[in-house]
Amino acid sequence: MDIDALLTSAAINTGLSVLLFSLYSILRKQPSNTIVYFGRRLASLNNRNSRNHFSFERFVPSPSWIVKAWETTENEILAIGGLDAVVFQRILVFSIRVFSIASVTCLFLVLPVNYYGQEMKHKHIHAESLNVFTIANVKEGSRWLWAHCLALYIISCSACVLLYFEYKSITKMRLAHITTSPPNPSHFTILVRSIPYLVGESYSNSVKKFFTNYYASSYLSHQIVYRCGLVQKLMVDAEKICMKIKAAPKGQSSLKPCCLCGGSTSFKVLTDEPESVKDSFGYSNLNLATSDNERSAAFVIFKTRYAAVVATQMLQSPNPMSWVTELAPEPHDVLWSNLCIPFRQLWLRKIATLLASIVFMVLFLAPVTFVQGLTQLEKLSQTFPFLRGFLKQDLINHVLTGYLPSVILMLFLYTVPPTMMLFSSVEGPVSHSRRKRSACLKILYFTIWNVFFVNHVSGGFLFAFNMLSSVGDIPVELAKAIPNQASFFVTYVLTSGWASLSCEVMQPFSLLCNFLKKHLLRNHEDSSDGLVSFPYHTEVPRVLLFGLIGFTYSVMAPLILPFLLIYFLLAYLVYRNQIVNVYITKYEGGGQLWPIVHNTTIFSLVLTQMISLGVFGIKKSPVASGFTIPLIICTLLFNEYCRQRFFPIFKKNVAQVLLEMDRRDEQSGRMEEIHQQLHSAYCQLPLTSHEFCESVHKLCQDNIRGREGTKSGKEPSEVSEPCAVCNFGKEGSIGE
Repeated sequence: MDIDALLTSAAINTGLSVLLFSLYSILRKQPSNTIVYFGRRLASLNNRNSRNHFSFERFVPSPSWIVKAWETTENEILAIGGLDAVVFQRILVFSIRVFSIASVTCLFLVLPVNYYGQEMKHKHIHAESLNVFTIANVKEGSRWLWAHCLALYIISCSACVLLYFEYKSITKMRLAHITTSPPNPSHFTILVRSIPYLVGESYSNSVKKFFTNYYASSYLSHQIVYRCGLVQKLMVDAEKICMKIKAAPKGQSSLKPCCLCGGSTSFKVLTDEPESVKDSFGYSNLNLATSDNERSAAFVIFKTRYAAVVATQMLQSPNPMSWVTELAPEPHDVLWSNLCIPFRQLWLRKIATLLASIVFMVLFLAPVTFVQGLTQLEKLSQTFPFLRGFLKQDLINHVLTGYLPSVILMLFLYTVPPTMMLFSSVEGPVSHSRRKRSACLKILYFTIWNVFFVNHVSGGFLFAFNMLSSVGDIPVELAKAIPNQASFFVTYVLTSGWASLSCEVMQPFSLLCNFLKKHLLRNHEDSSDGLVSFPYHTEVPRVLLFGLIGFTYSVMAPLILPFLLIYFLLAYLVYRNQIVNVYITKYEGGGQLWPIVHNTTIFSLVLTQMISLGVFGIKKSPVASGFTIPLIICTLLFNEYCRQRFFPIFKKNVAQVLLEMDRRDEQSGRMEEIHQQLHSAYCQLPLTSHEFCESVHKLCQDNIRGREGTKSGKEPSEVSEPCAVCNFGKEGSIGE
């Protein structure tokens, strides 16, 4: 690829990005698109009706959203999106800092060395091949290769120093999040799975007897998990319908006429009825809280946080496959459908999903090989001779080599996230956050393998995979292939980076659904039912992949760095705007994404250093090769230090912190109030009526006492709570 093809790709992507950003700045001002671009703030938009009047400002592009995103502080991000949102912003800040250093170093030190590395007559800049600006243009045995080694040292040391301070800062934020946040039910609760079945005894009684026997001083209560998937779905749907009816004005229909049907549908809204009507509702007829519907899993609640942590750190029985304990996820984070999966199936599910992921990665080699075939027109014209005349045209040549390959690859990659999310769901995680983290890792491995490694293999040696026959030859083979693939990855950053940010801020799918809803179905009411949380499982791998590409090509082909830096700056503004205005926070992951980021960054640095070592060997520079080996060792030692110093805090809770929190709550007299709230924290069926749930809960308690012959003087804390069918805590609003 020459510079003209690169400029063609840059012009297309720049024009497309400017167009979409301008269109977004207009569409976000339209009152009908409030639910699309201000979904998170929907509950607090009280002046929405005042914007319905026509004004010229609504149809003029403006950068006001960029200014507001830039002015948003980190504390506001923390209050709006939680610690996970702050961690994601820190990823972008780290990338901006390290690649700013890399850009200054490589553009002024490495790029001139690459350009004048051979004694040759240079063409005009626009007609030069992109290989002239890579390390491939430096002749063998050149004494100027020390510049590349020095740049590698500067980038690696800067990245490690910034990583250390970020890891330290995020660790402090995680501890502060635990200590300063309101009492979290997950700190008092453990999840018990694989409860042994005893003939003639329910799972609820088994849990009660076990924990009152071995944890008598710290056990508070428990809640059994029930098999009620169909009824649960019906109750959730009924709640949504009731909320819609409640919000509708009295005497009016909440169902709007559809332009396809033409007719109108009347729906009578009932007025408030006496309490006797509500009390006569036979909820107990659903018969959910029975021993037949019990599953071998339960949430066990302890009186203190420390007792819950201790219970998860020890084996509960001589059989490690029975009474398996772990800390419970947050109530809103629980994935109820997976709690009914038998614990003994989990390892089989993990093996099956691993094999399925590998098969999917192998099948994806076909489109990657096809894409790389487009970047090598000589081999393409040899394979298809009838295309030679067509491929010789300059415009066709520039579009095919500079724009089309990355676009096709990006379209194929859109199938990866839903597939990996499906695999992660089949694995059986007990929480939404764990499922997203599992999907995040799968997508990360997939993109690194198929986008980075396979592209280099198929690009440098089309349809030849001899480099995989020997693992020791991989750095050398990559060292040969990477300089030749610089053009593809520059255009990939432009297409998959800049264009993806434009699509992210535009939200085309949500915009289309909103248009069909309001103009085809004639439903002009904004509902928060379709709002989603931030897609960390797709965006974190994307950012980390660009970081890997940036580290690898910073020394080999520095011309990629300005485009990469622009991507990270745009991503910082776009994602900040989306966190503040679009996505809602359904649960909190506690910053668990940062260890993934740290490990991937270290992998990128070590891979870059090993590839540089191979390139220095090919270029016959023993001095540069000798200085690169200590850098690899120091980077690995730094990673081991961070793994020992910071990672355990993300894996386990700190006993000292939990004990201090328990003592503070006991001294302030809040522990009794916390215990009352814990009884209703983990429930499977969310209902709106708090009082109705209280009555059902009391009814279930009376039935249990009657069956077990419980005396009236017994303390409530000693009574088991298998009636996990209602949510006693009210849902937070969208803006919380």
